[in-house]
Amino acid sequence: MSIIEQTKTHIMPTYVRNEIVIVNGHGATCYDADGKKYIDFGSGIGTTSLGYCNDAWADAVCEQVRKVQHTSNLFYHQPQAQLAEKLCAMTGYSKMFFGNSGAEANECAIKIARKYSFDKYGKGRHNIITLVNSFHGRTITTLSATGQDVFHNYFFPFTEGFKFAKANDIADLHDKIDDTVCGIMIEYVQGEGGVMALNPEFVAEIRKICDEKDILMIADEVQTGIGRTGKLFAGEHYGCKADITTAAKGIGGGLPIGVCLANEKCADVLGAGAHGSTFGGNPVVCAGAVKVLETLEQPGMLDGILAKSQYLREKIAALDEVQEVSGLGMMIGIALKQKKAADVLKECIANGLLVLTAKDRVRLLPPLTISDEELKAGAEILCQVLK
Repeated sequence: MSIIEQTKTHIMPTYVRNEIVIVNGHGATCYDADGKKYIDFGSGIGTTSLGYCNDAWADAVCEQVRKVQHTSNLFYHQPQAQLAEKLCAMTGYSKMFFGNSGAEANECAIKIARKYSFDKYGKGRHNIITLVNSFHGRTITTLSATGQDVFHNYFFPFTEGFKFAKANDIADLHDKIDDTVCGIMIEYVQGEGGVMALNPEFVAEIRKICDEKDILMIADEVQTGIGRTGKLFAGEHYGCKADITTAAKGIGGGLPIGVCLANEKCADVLGAGAHGSTFGGNPVVCAGAVKVLETLEQPGMLDGILAKSQYLREKIAALDEVQEVSGLGMMIGIALKQKKAADVLKECIANGLLVLTAKDRVRLLPPLTISDEELKAGAEILCQVLK
């Protein structure tokens, strides 16, 4: 039985998989079971931020896995402490909680916002405003927080306590504000929603409202964070710092991690027993995450990401088939005039390039460390397909 047949026989069909078996890779290049070469402009949906099997990252992970592969959070360990200290130093946040995914990080943020308000104001101030077209995860609560009707089906009853405002519509945002609201949760760039960036004026208004009404501002940077947009966090493009920021995907370099960062205002809201995770802050994952952050700290690294993204954006925007290029940095959405994104994805695969889609757009999330050679080769394939 082939690997594809084994998968289809024994694993629930919750993904629309492409008929490729990836067996190895390095950098932004991987190979399938038949030895065919691909340049990867998807990086595991933004997760393999340093590409496949980055040498320094792999060494750090292997070294740690031969020391201690896991210990519960009833004890202390060095990789977790080191990662937490580095994240606080790089971001200015006070404390954090470690989980295993972006959805878990967002669940933690929701709990902090609600408990912060409960502790200060009592019951009834529990609603969280999110945005139409947002995506915050696939647990029952994060699905409930997601502002897309297509996700609000089958799994009734959904968690209550969420209101949806239109992105970039300040008037609609104000209409949703009342004395029951404890938080406003946003993605600076709506990834699954089509790679659509928020307007600076809209973000500034959210920050203003939160400051005036003692509402917690939550930034879901699961996809936008950890260098993806050319800044450590996308909020830096907006000159804005949320009270809570969540990260996942790229920070682990390919291993499962979720992080919920909180400022001094709400860093101590969750006490012993209020939240937990068996695998959260696992030693091996933390060792890999430290190496990701050390890579981003290297001189010129973030500027290099912006330069590479600019090259890619200009190449794509010059094509007649392209209607619009959206997003920020190396988080790129491509609106097409005639072609369908799903067809472009299949044609790219046939020509040795892996891309993603988001709604009706082609989505690109190349590894942050992609070489100039790989970037140019992948861009050439994409341009030929779009022509």
